[in-house]
Amino acid sequence: MQTEVIVVGAGPTGLMLANELTLAGVPVVVLEKQRTRSAQSWAGGLQPRTAEVLDLRGLLDPLLDRALHRGQFGGHFAGLPVELDCRSWQTRHPYPVSLPQARLEAFLEQRLVDRGVPVLRGYEVSAIEQDAGGVTVGDMHGSYLVACDGGHSAVRKLLGVPFPGTAGTMSSVVADLTLASRSEAVSNSSEHFSRYIKHAAGFLGILHPLEGGLYRLIFGKLGSAAPDRETPVTAAEVDEALQAVYGPETRLGELREASRFSDATRQVERYREGRVLFAGDAAHIHLPIGGQGVNLGIQDAVNLGWKLAAAVRGWAPGGLLDSYHTERHPVAARVLRTTRAQSVIMNPRQDEDLAAVRDMFTDLLRLPESNHFISGLMSGLDIQYSGVGPRMIDLDLTTPDGPTRVSCLLHSGRGLLLSLDDTPRSIDGWADRVDHVTAKADTEFDTVLIRPDGYIAWSAADDQPLETALTRWFG
Repeated sequence: MQTEVIVVGAGPTGLMLANELTLAGVPVVVLEKQRTRSAQSWAGGLQPRTAEVLDLRGLLDPLLDRALHRGQFGGHFAGLPVELDCRSWQTRHPYPVSLPQARLEAFLEQRLVDRGVPVLRGYEVSAIEQDAGGVTVGDMHGSYLVACDGGHSAVRKLLGVPFPGTAGTMSSVVADLTLASRSEAVSNSSEHFSRYIKHAAGFLGILHPLEGGLYRLIFGKLGSAAPDRETPVTAAEVDEALQAVYGPETRLGELREASRFSDATRQVERYREGRVLFAGDAAHIHLPIGGQGVNLGIQDAVNLGWKLAAAVRGWAPGGLLDSYHTERHPVAARVLRTTRAQSVIMNPRQDEDLAAVRDMFTDLLRLPESNHFISGLMSGLDIQYSGVGPRMIDLDLTTPDGPTRVSCLLHSGRGLLLSLDDTPRSIDGWADRVDHVTAKADTEFDTVLIRPDGYIAWSAADDQPLETALTRWFG
Protein backbone atom coordinates (compact mmCIF):
# COMPACT_ATOMS: atom_id res chain seq x y z
CA MET A 1 0.00 0.00 0.00
CA GLN A 2 1.28 3.45 -0.89
CA THR A 3 0.47 6.50 1.23
CA GLU A 4 2.13 9.74 2.26
CA VAL A 5 2.19 9.42 6.05
CA ILE A 6 2.05 6.27 8.18
CA VAL A 7 0.83 6.94 11.71
CA VAL A 8 1.58 4.14 14.17
CA GLY A 9 -0.77 4.19 17.14
CA ALA A 10 -4.50 4.91 17.43
CA GLY A 11 -4.49 6.75 20.72
CA PRO A 12 -5.47 10.43 21.06
CA THR A 13 -2.17 11.65 19.59
CA GLY A 14 -2.14 9.42 16.53
CA LEU A 15 -5.82 9.91 15.76
CA MET A 16 -5.60 13.69 16.15
CA LEU A 17 -2.55 13.80 13.91
CA ALA A 18 -4.29 11.71 11.26
CA ASN A 19 -7.26 14.08 11.39
CA GLU A 20 -4.95 17.08 10.95
CA LEU A 21 -3.23 15.50 7.95
CA THR A 22 -6.55 14.52 6.41
CA LEU A 23 -7.80 18.09 6.84
CA ALA A 24 -4.73 19.25 4.88
CA GLY A 25 -5.47 16.76 2.09
CA VAL A 26 -2.55 14.46 2.89
CA PRO A 27 -3.13 10.70 2.44
CA VAL A 28 -2.57 8.87 5.73
CA VAL A 29 -2.88 5.35 7.14
CA VAL A 30 -3.16 4.58 10.86
CA LEU A 31 -1.73 1.30 12.18
CA GLU A 32 -2.78 0.01 15.59
CA LYS A 33 -1.53 -3.13 17.34
CA GLN A 34 -4.68 -3.63 19.44
CA ARG A 35 -7.59 -5.24 17.62
CA THR A 36 -10.16 -3.47 19.76
CA ARG A 37 -10.05 -0.24 21.73
CA SER A 38 -9.64 -0.64 25.47
CA ALA A 39 -12.77 0.14 27.44
CA GLN A 40 -10.59 1.69 30.14
CA SER A 41 -9.72 5.35 29.86
CA TRP A 42 -6.22 6.19 30.96
CA ALA A 43 -7.07 9.87 31.03
CA GLY A 44 -10.31 11.29 32.28
CA GLY A 45 -10.31 14.88 31.13
CA LEU A 46 -9.22 17.68 28.84
CA GLN A 47 -7.16 20.59 30.08
CA PRO A 48 -8.25 24.11 29.00
CA ARG A 49 -5.63 24.43 26.26
CA THR A 50 -6.62 21.02 24.88
CA ALA A 51 -10.21 22.26 24.76
CA GLU A 52 -9.05 25.38 22.92
CA VAL A 53 -7.08 23.36 20.39
CA LEU A 54 -10.04 21.09 19.69
CA ASP A 55 -12.19 24.20 19.32
CA LEU A 56 -9.77 25.46 16.65
CA ARG A 57 -10.93 22.55 14.49
CA GLY A 58 -14.61 22.61 15.41
CA LEU A 59 -14.24 19.37 17.38
CA LEU A 60 -15.01 20.58 20.88
CA ASP A 61 -18.77 21.08 20.74
CA PRO A 62 -19.58 17.52 19.59
CA LEU A 63 -17.19 16.18 22.23
CA LEU A 64 -18.94 18.14 24.96
CA ASP A 65 -22.04 16.10 24.22
CA ARG A 66 -20.00 13.06 25.29
CA ALA A 67 -18.53 14.65 28.43
CA LEU A 68 -19.40 13.52 31.93
CA HIS A 69 -19.50 17.14 33.05
CA ARG A 70 -17.75 20.45 32.41
CA GLY A 71 -17.24 23.83 33.96
CA GLN A 72 -17.73 22.80 37.58
CA PHE A 73 -14.32 22.91 39.22
CA GLY A 74 -10.86 24.26 38.50
CA GLY A 75 -7.88 21.99 37.99
CA HIS A 76 -5.41 20.93 40.65
CA PHE A 77 -1.69 20.81 41.32
CA ALA A 78 -0.54 17.66 43.13
CA GLY A 79 -4.04 17.18 44.52
CA LEU A 80 -3.70 20.19 46.83
CA PRO A 81 -6.99 21.68 48.08
CA VAL A 82 -6.92 24.88 45.99
CA GLU A 83 -8.67 25.16 42.64
CA LEU A 84 -6.55 26.41 39.78
CA ASP A 85 -8.18 29.47 38.26
CA CYS A 86 -7.59 29.82 34.50
CA ARG A 87 -9.95 32.75 33.99
CA SER A 88 -7.03 35.19 34.09
CA TRP A 89 -5.68 33.54 30.90
CA GLN A 90 -8.52 34.97 28.77
CA THR A 91 -9.89 31.61 27.72
CA ARG A 92 -13.43 30.52 26.91
CA HIS A 93 -12.65 27.20 28.58
CA PRO A 94 -11.26 27.94 32.06
CA TYR A 95 -12.24 24.57 33.55
CA PRO A 96 -11.11 21.04 32.71
CA VAL A 97 -13.64 18.99 30.78
CA SER A 98 -14.42 15.55 32.24
CA LEU A 99 -14.21 13.37 29.14
CA PRO A 100 -12.99 9.75 29.25
CA GLN A 101 -10.10 9.11 26.88
CA ALA A 102 -11.96 6.21 25.26
CA ARG A 103 -14.72 8.58 24.13
CA LEU A 104 -12.20 11.02 22.67
CA GLU A 105 -10.53 8.18 20.76
CA ALA A 106 -13.84 6.80 19.48
CA PHE A 107 -14.88 10.24 18.24
CA LEU A 108 -11.58 10.95 16.46
CA GLU A 109 -11.43 7.48 14.91
CA GLN A 110 -14.99 7.71 13.62
CA ARG A 111 -14.15 10.99 11.89
CA LEU A 112 -11.33 9.23 10.06
CA VAL A 113 -13.51 6.29 9.09
CA ASP A 114 -16.19 8.66 7.79
CA ARG A 115 -13.56 10.26 5.57
CA GLY A 116 -12.31 6.96 4.22
CA VAL A 117 -9.01 6.99 6.11
CA PRO A 118 -7.74 3.44 6.80
CA VAL A 119 -7.39 2.62 10.50
CA LEU A 120 -5.87 -0.84 10.43
CA ARG A 121 -6.27 -2.59 13.78
CA GLY A 122 -4.40 -5.76 14.69
CA TYR A 123 -1.39 -4.51 12.70
CA GLU A 124 1.84 -5.06 14.64
CA VAL A 125 4.89 -3.19 13.35
CA SER A 126 7.81 -5.61 13.35
CA ALA A 127 10.29 -4.00 10.94
CA ILE A 128 10.98 -0.50 9.64
CA GLU A 129 13.21 0.59 6.78
CA GLN A 130 13.82 4.16 5.77
CA ASP A 131 15.90 5.92 3.14
CA ALA A 132 15.96 9.29 1.41
CA GLY A 133 12.74 8.44 -0.40
CA GLY A 134 10.56 7.41 2.52
CA VAL A 135 9.71 4.75 5.08
CA THR A 136 8.62 1.13 4.58
CA VAL A 137 6.64 -0.92 7.09
CA GLY A 138 5.83 -4.41 5.82
CA ASP A 139 3.95 -3.95 2.55
CA MET A 140 3.28 -0.28 3.26
CA HIS A 141 5.35 2.67 2.06
CA GLY A 142 5.04 6.33 2.95
CA SER A 143 7.02 9.53 2.70
CA TYR A 144 7.05 9.83 6.50
CA LEU A 145 6.16 7.77 9.56
CA VAL A 146 5.05 9.19 12.90
CA ALA A 147 5.36 7.01 16.00
CA CYS A 148 2.40 7.63 18.30
CA ASP A 149 2.50 4.12 19.75
CA GLY A 150 2.90 4.90 23.43
CA GLY A 151 5.50 4.64 26.13
CA HIS A 152 6.58 1.15 25.01
CA SER A 153 6.83 2.30 21.38
CA ALA A 154 7.72 -0.52 18.99
CA VAL A 155 8.91 2.05 16.45
CA ARG A 156 11.31 3.58 18.92
CA LYS A 157 12.71 0.17 19.89
CA LEU A 158 13.05 -1.05 16.28
CA LEU A 159 15.04 2.06 15.37
CA GLY A 160 17.19 1.79 18.49
CA VAL A 161 16.27 5.31 19.59
CA PRO A 162 17.35 5.87 23.23
CA PHE A 163 14.70 6.78 25.79
CA PRO A 164 16.73 8.36 28.59
CA GLY A 165 15.28 9.20 31.96
CA THR A 166 14.47 7.44 35.21
CA ALA A 167 12.73 4.15 35.87
CA GLY A 168 9.62 4.04 38.01
CA THR A 169 10.06 4.08 41.77
CA MET A 170 6.48 3.12 42.56
CA SER A 171 3.68 1.05 41.09
CA SER A 172 0.06 2.12 41.27
CA VAL A 173 -3.25 0.81 39.99
CA VAL A 174 -6.09 2.49 38.14
CA ALA A 175 -9.35 0.53 38.13
CA ASP A 176 -12.89 1.08 36.91
CA LEU A 177 -15.35 -0.71 39.18
CA THR A 178 -18.72 -0.87 40.86
CA LEU A 179 -19.27 -1.02 44.60
CA ALA A 180 -21.29 -3.66 46.41
CA SER A 181 -21.47 -1.33 49.41
CA ARG A 182 -19.87 1.91 50.47
CA SER A 183 -19.13 3.89 53.60
CA GLU A 184 -19.78 7.58 54.19
CA ALA A 185 -16.12 8.20 53.26
CA VAL A 186 -16.95 7.50 49.60
CA SER A 187 -18.11 10.56 47.68
CA ASN A 188 -20.97 10.05 45.27
CA SER A 189 -20.95 13.52 43.73
CA SER A 190 -18.72 15.69 41.54
CA GLU A 191 -16.18 17.61 43.61
CA HIS A 192 -12.76 19.16 43.26
CA PHE A 193 -10.13 16.47 42.73
CA SER A 194 -8.51 17.16 46.10
CA ARG A 195 -11.66 16.04 47.91
CA TYR A 196 -11.27 12.50 46.59
CA ILE A 197 -7.74 11.93 47.92
CA LYS A 198 -7.38 9.92 51.10
CA HIS A 199 -4.49 8.32 53.01
CA ALA A 200 -4.87 5.34 55.31
CA ALA A 201 -2.92 2.25 56.37
CA GLY A 202 -0.02 3.09 54.05
CA PHE A 203 -2.32 3.51 51.05
CA LEU A 204 -2.99 6.53 48.88
CA GLY A 205 -6.50 6.20 47.48
CA ILE A 206 -8.42 8.33 44.99
CA LEU A 207 -11.98 7.14 44.42
CA HIS A 208 -14.47 9.18 42.43
CA PRO A 209 -17.75 8.51 40.60
CA LEU A 210 -17.93 8.33 36.82
CA GLU A 211 -21.48 7.61 35.67
CA GLY A 212 -24.08 4.85 35.81
CA GLY A 213 -22.86 3.58 39.18
CA LEU A 214 -19.28 3.23 37.93
CA TYR A 215 -16.31 4.48 39.98
CA ARG A 216 -12.65 5.01 39.25
CA LEU A 217 -10.13 4.01 41.90
CA ILE A 218 -6.46 4.95 41.81
CA PHE A 219 -4.32 3.56 44.59
CA GLY A 220 -0.77 2.85 45.62
CA LYS A 221 0.75 1.24 48.70
CA LEU A 222 3.94 2.01 50.55
CA GLY A 223 6.35 -0.65 51.70
CA SER A 224 5.34 -3.44 49.37
CA ALA A 225 7.20 -4.91 46.42
CA ALA A 226 5.98 -3.34 43.19
CA PRO A 227 4.36 -5.91 40.90
CA ASP A 228 5.48 -6.05 37.30
CA ARG A 229 3.46 -3.75 35.04
CA GLU A 230 2.06 -6.74 33.17
CA THR A 231 0.94 -8.56 36.31
CA PRO A 232 -2.88 -8.69 36.23
CA VAL A 233 -4.65 -6.60 38.85
CA THR A 234 -6.74 -8.88 41.06
CA ALA A 235 -10.09 -8.21 42.66
CA ALA A 236 -8.56 -9.14 46.02
CA GLU A 237 -5.96 -6.36 45.96
CA VAL A 238 -8.55 -3.81 44.83
CA ASP A 239 -10.88 -4.89 47.63
CA GLU A 240 -8.00 -4.64 50.12
CA ALA A 241 -7.31 -1.04 49.06
CA LEU A 242 -10.98 -0.09 49.23
CA GLN A 243 -11.38 -1.40 52.76
CA ALA A 244 -8.06 0.01 53.99
CA VAL A 245 -8.81 3.54 52.77
CA TYR A 246 -12.59 3.74 52.91
CA GLY A 247 -13.45 1.37 55.72
CA PRO A 248 -14.65 -2.25 55.91
CA GLU A 249 -18.15 -1.23 54.81
CA THR A 250 -16.78 -0.37 51.37
CA ARG A 251 -16.64 -3.51 49.27
CA LEU A 252 -15.90 -4.20 45.64
CA GLY A 253 -18.81 -5.10 43.42
CA GLU A 254 -17.47 -5.75 39.91
CA LEU A 255 -13.95 -5.03 38.68
CA ARG A 256 -14.53 -3.84 35.10
CA GLU A 257 -11.06 -2.77 33.95
CA ALA A 258 -7.73 -2.37 35.75
CA SER A 259 -4.09 -1.72 34.89
CA ARG A 260 -0.85 -0.64 36.50
CA PHE A 261 1.27 2.47 36.00
CA SER A 262 4.41 3.95 37.47
CA ASP A 263 6.17 7.29 37.84
CA ALA A 264 8.80 6.45 35.19
CA THR A 265 9.98 9.65 33.50
CA ARG A 266 11.64 9.55 30.09
CA GLN A 267 11.99 11.62 26.92
CA VAL A 268 13.63 10.98 23.57
CA GLU A 269 16.48 13.36 22.80
CA ARG A 270 15.29 14.13 19.27
CA TYR A 271 11.72 14.09 18.01
CA ARG A 272 12.88 13.35 14.48
CA GLU A 273 15.04 10.54 13.13
CA GLY A 274 15.26 11.02 9.38
CA ARG A 275 11.76 10.47 8.04
CA VAL A 276 10.45 9.13 11.34
CA LEU A 277 9.01 11.48 13.96
CA PHE A 278 7.84 10.85 17.53
CA ALA A 279 4.81 12.26 19.30
CA GLY A 280 2.80 11.69 22.46
CA ASP A 281 3.92 8.99 24.87
CA ALA A 282 6.28 7.56 22.25
CA ALA A 283 8.29 10.75 22.78
CA HIS A 284 7.79 11.35 26.50
CA ILE A 285 6.35 9.59 29.55
CA HIS A 286 5.69 10.76 33.09
CA LEU A 287 3.50 10.13 36.10
CA PRO A 288 -0.08 10.33 34.75
CA ILE A 289 -1.51 13.16 36.80
CA GLY A 290 -3.68 16.13 36.00
CA GLY A 291 -4.43 15.31 32.36
CA GLN A 292 -0.93 16.23 31.24
CA GLY A 293 -0.45 13.27 28.88
CA VAL A 294 -3.46 13.98 26.66
CA ASN A 295 -2.69 17.70 26.83
CA LEU A 296 0.84 17.10 25.53
CA GLY A 297 -0.16 14.56 22.90
CA ILE A 298 -2.98 16.56 21.30
CA GLN A 299 -0.77 19.63 21.12
CA ASP A 300 2.13 17.58 19.69
CA ALA A 301 -0.25 16.47 16.94
CA VAL A 302 -1.56 19.94 16.13
CA ASN A 303 1.94 21.44 16.15
CA LEU A 304 3.27 18.71 13.86
CA GLY A 305 0.31 18.17 11.55
CA TRP A 306 0.43 21.33 9.44
CA LYS A 307 4.23 21.28 9.29
CA LEU A 308 4.33 17.67 8.11
CA ALA A 309 1.59 18.41 5.57
CA ALA A 310 3.69 21.30 4.24
CA ALA A 311 6.69 18.98 3.87
CA VAL A 312 4.63 16.37 2.02
CA ARG A 313 3.07 18.93 -0.28
CA GLY A 314 6.44 20.50 -1.07
CA TRP A 315 6.03 24.05 0.18
CA ALA A 316 7.60 23.76 3.64
CA PRO A 317 10.28 26.42 4.13
CA GLY A 318 13.65 25.30 5.40
CA GLY A 319 13.57 24.26 9.05
CA LEU A 320 9.78 24.18 9.37
CA LEU A 321 9.53 20.44 10.05
CA ASP A 322 12.47 20.56 12.45
CA SER A 323 10.74 23.34 14.39
CA TYR A 324 8.40 20.63 15.68
CA HIS A 325 11.24 19.30 17.85
CA THR A 326 12.53 22.77 18.70
CA GLU A 327 9.15 23.89 19.97
CA ARG A 328 7.66 20.79 21.53
CA HIS A 329 10.67 19.15 23.22
CA PRO A 330 11.08 21.94 25.84
CA VAL A 331 7.34 21.88 26.57
CA ALA A 332 7.40 18.18 27.41
CA ALA A 333 10.63 18.53 29.38
CA ARG A 334 8.92 21.11 31.57
CA VAL A 335 5.91 18.84 32.11
CA LEU A 336 8.26 16.03 33.15
CA ARG A 337 9.78 18.31 35.79
CA THR A 338 6.33 19.40 36.96
CA THR A 339 5.05 15.85 37.34
CA ARG A 340 8.19 14.90 39.28
CA ALA A 341 7.44 17.69 41.74
CA GLN A 342 3.81 16.60 42.07
CA SER A 343 4.90 13.02 42.66
CA VAL A 344 6.90 14.13 45.69
CA ILE A 345 4.05 16.21 47.10
CA MET A 346 1.48 13.43 46.59
CA ASN A 347 3.64 10.71 48.16
CA PRO A 348 1.45 8.95 50.75
CA ARG A 349 4.29 8.96 53.25
CA GLN A 350 3.01 11.02 56.14
CA ASP A 351 5.88 12.85 57.82
CA GLU A 352 6.46 16.39 59.06
CA ASP A 353 8.77 17.41 56.20
CA LEU A 354 6.27 16.51 53.50
CA ALA A 355 3.45 18.09 55.48
CA ALA A 356 5.42 21.32 55.63
CA VAL A 357 5.97 21.28 51.86
CA ARG A 358 2.27 20.63 51.21
CA ASP A 359 1.23 23.43 53.55
CA MET A 360 3.63 25.88 51.93
CA PHE A 361 2.49 25.03 48.39
CA THR A 362 -1.14 25.26 49.45
CA ASP A 363 -0.56 28.77 50.82
CA LEU A 364 1.26 29.77 47.63
CA LEU A 365 -1.60 28.54 45.44
CA ARG A 366 -3.98 30.80 47.34
CA LEU A 367 -2.02 33.83 46.10
CA PRO A 368 -3.48 35.10 42.79
CA GLU A 369 -0.07 35.52 41.17
CA SER A 370 1.06 32.01 42.08
CA ASN A 371 -2.26 30.49 41.08
CA HIS A 372 -2.05 32.27 37.72
CA PHE A 373 1.43 30.86 37.13
CA ILE A 374 0.58 27.28 38.10
CA SER A 375 -2.78 27.31 36.31
CA GLY A 376 -1.03 28.37 33.10
CA LEU A 377 1.56 25.66 33.59
CA MET A 378 -0.93 22.86 34.23
CA SER A 379 -3.45 23.91 31.59
CA GLY A 380 -0.95 24.60 28.81
CA LEU A 381 -2.37 28.10 28.35
CA ASP A 382 1.00 29.69 29.10
CA ILE A 383 2.92 27.93 26.31
CA GLN A 384 4.89 30.30 24.10
CA TYR A 385 7.47 29.08 21.63
CA SER A 386 10.78 30.81 21.05
CA GLY A 387 10.52 33.39 18.27
CA VAL A 388 6.72 33.02 18.13
CA GLY A 389 3.99 35.11 19.68
CA PRO A 390 1.53 33.86 22.30
CA ARG A 391 -1.57 31.84 21.56
CA MET A 392 -4.24 33.93 19.88
CA ILE A 393 -7.16 34.82 22.14
CA ASP A 394 -10.48 33.52 20.80
CA LEU A 395 -12.00 36.94 20.19
CA ASP A 396 -15.55 37.68 19.17
CA LEU A 397 -15.43 39.17 15.68
CA THR A 398 -17.69 41.00 13.30
CA THR A 399 -16.91 40.16 9.68
CA PRO A 400 -18.66 41.07 6.40
CA ASP A 401 -20.29 37.63 6.62
CA GLY A 402 -21.56 38.20 10.15
CA PRO A 403 -20.45 37.51 13.73
CA THR A 404 -17.92 34.75 14.40
CA ARG A 405 -14.94 33.85 16.59
CA VAL A 406 -11.23 33.54 15.83
CA SER A 407 -11.32 29.80 16.45
CA CYS A 408 -14.07 29.37 13.84
CA LEU A 409 -11.82 30.96 11.22
CA LEU A 410 -9.16 28.30 11.88
CA HIS A 411 -11.38 25.27 11.28
CA SER A 412 -9.75 24.87 7.85
CA GLY A 413 -6.38 24.09 9.42
CA ARG A 414 -4.77 26.81 7.29
CA GLY A 415 -2.94 29.93 8.37
CA LEU A 416 -4.99 33.07 8.97
CA LEU A 417 -4.22 36.73 8.29
CA LEU A 418 -6.75 38.54 10.44
CA SER A 419 -7.02 42.23 9.56
CA LEU A 420 -8.47 44.20 12.44
CA ASP A 421 -7.66 47.62 11.00
CA ASP A 422 -8.25 49.36 7.69
CA THR A 423 -4.74 48.88 6.32
CA PRO A 424 -4.83 46.91 3.04
CA ARG A 425 -2.47 43.94 2.91
CA SER A 426 -1.86 41.33 0.25
CA ILE A 427 -1.14 37.62 0.60
CA ASP A 428 -0.67 36.98 -3.13
CA GLY A 429 1.50 33.90 -3.44
CA TRP A 430 0.24 32.41 -0.16
CA ALA A 431 -3.51 32.36 -0.79
CA ASP A 432 -3.51 28.55 -1.07
CA ARG A 433 -2.07 28.26 2.45
CA VAL A 434 -3.37 31.30 4.31
CA ASP A 435 -6.88 32.69 4.63
CA HIS A 436 -7.36 36.47 4.78
CA VAL A 437 -10.28 37.83 6.79
CA THR A 438 -11.15 41.43 7.59
CA ALA A 439 -12.99 41.91 10.86
CA LYS A 440 -13.78 44.26 13.70
CA ALA A 441 -13.23 43.39 17.35
CA ASP A 442 -13.20 45.06 20.72
CA THR A 443 -9.51 44.44 21.35
CA GLU A 444 -6.07 45.99 21.49
CA PHE A 445 -4.92 43.59 18.75
CA ASP A 446 -4.12 45.01 15.35
CA THR A 447 -3.62 42.85 12.26
CA VAL A 448 -2.16 39.43 13.09
CA LEU A 449 -0.88 36.40 11.19
CA ILE A 450 -1.93 33.23 13.00
CA ARG A 451 -0.40 29.81 12.49
CA PRO A 452 -2.71 26.81 12.03
CA ASP A 453 -2.00 25.75 15.63
CA GLY A 454 -3.33 29.04 16.97
CA TYR A 455 -0.11 30.91 17.77
CA ILE A 456 0.66 34.42 16.53
CA ALA A 457 3.35 34.38 13.86
CA TRP A 458 3.31 38.13 13.17
CA SER A 459 1.49 41.29 14.18
CA ALA A 460 1.36 44.78 12.75
CA ALA A 461 3.45 45.94 15.70
CA ASP A 462 6.41 43.74 14.64
CA ASP A 463 9.52 45.27 13.10
CA GLN A 464 9.68 42.69 10.31
CA PRO A 465 7.48 42.96 7.22
CA LEU A 466 4.48 40.67 6.86
CA GLU A 467 6.10 39.04 3.82
CA THR A 468 9.04 37.91 5.94
CA ALA A 469 6.74 36.09 8.39
CA LEU A 470 4.68 34.59 5.55
CA THR A 471 7.87 33.27 3.95
CA ARG A 472 9.20 31.92 7.24
CA TRP A 473 6.07 29.93 8.08
CA PHE A 474 4.34 29.35 4.76
CA GLY A 475 7.12 29.05 2.20
